[in-house]
Amino acid sequence: MLSEADLPLRFVGQGVYLDFLGPQDEPWLRVLLAEFSRFEGRRRRELCERLAEPLPCETPYYKRRAATRVLLRLWKRESVAVVSPSAARARLFGAASGSDLARASVFAAVASEWGVSPEALHESLFADLPGERIVRAPDPYPSASEVALRTNLAVAQTVLMRASSLALRVEGAARPIVRLAKLRGLLCTVSVPTSPTSIDARSAAAAATTANGTHGQVLEISGPFSLFRHTLLYGRALAELLPHLAWCARFEIHAACALRGRIAYVSLATGDPIFPAVPPAPFDSRLEERFVRDFARLAPDWDVIREPEAVRAGATLIFPDFLLRHRIHPERRVLVEIAGFWTPEYLTAKLKHLREARLANAILCIDDDRACADGQIPAGLSVVRFRRRVDAQAVLREVERLVLKQAVAATG
Repeated sequence: MLSEADLPLRFVGQGVYLDFLGPQDEPWLRVLLAEFSRFEGRRRRELCERLAEPLPCETPYYKRRAATRVLLRLWKRESVAVVSPSAARARLFGAASGSDLARASVFAAVASEWGVSPEALHESLFADLPGERIVRAPDPYPSASEVALRTNLAVAQTVLMRASSLALRVEGAARPIVRLAKLRGLLCTVSVPTSPTSIDARSAAAAATTANGTHGQVLEISGPFSLFRHTLLYGRALAELLPHLAWCARFEIHAACALRGRIAYVSLATGDPIFPAVPPAPFDSRLEERFVRDFARLAPDWDVIREPEAVRAGATLIFPDFLLRHRIHPERRVLVEIAGFWTPEYLTAKLKHLREARLANAILCIDDDRACADGQIPAGLSVVRFRRRVDAQAVLREVERLVLKQAVAATG
């Protein structure tokens, strides 16, 4: 992470604007990369001395500081020594303390014992210190655009590390986000607010309102100490969520952050230029993959969103496999859960959670080869049975039936 002194940001009222790097910064980033390349195989201390001097072109001060920190962390450092530096120091200092010989003579005598040249011994003496390590470029070598994205990620993560509370709206691939939040010891609750009551009225309203004007689902994420004081104890865990959000269909973050002696509100959203994490596996099984392919071909007017949102089921959260949403009429929404290869215990637990969730607009697809009694199915839950492959046509018919039922109820 970066220090606050490295952050390219501007305060605007109670909010803070992150000055992200973009294509306009790539010319000077290429110059900065060229300086790093010049010092390939040389000591890190020498590279840092050069970076403390001006570049041969105009550069934004804070952006350059942030990019330099990111590149220094990206470049590898290795200790290159013909003899162990700690052993060399112990032998040389011991020999010098018990002898009246000149410095060069002590070096020559100790080097002779180890069968190396005095110059090589001198190079090895402090080779394990951070500034004396040799810098090596990463492989593959980053482009200027990649450096910009990595720097933006570091800036955003550093800001989120100072968050005392955070509201996150996620659509698509939400399950890995909640899983990671829980693994990092964060407190995660789900709400569908009817009014903006979280971090900041304007920010929360933006986070919770969807394009059609209804309030959407919000994940409230914080650390266990946030109730008492602002702390960095869980800040790193909050920051770890950020690169994974890039793979969600949509996300919005609104956070209250302690920055430069004040509390400021920061917003991040889909489209912000940040470096993503390694992409998650697109599907849990071939069964899901085939269903998505079949349904997308059969119903081009419907979007298929994987792991769309968390649903409260008693004391836990469940994540339906898919959300089917009409592209022109987004209020037409149906959740789909596929129970393919399951054990009796797994199915019992899944049905229990679905029963507690009381989903009115959901379809459960069950493999008919693994018979499930109708009495076990939660009341009001639509069921599509299949063998080896989910019948996309049957699912579409059930979707149309549910949508019509909702429309009749709305006009009723």
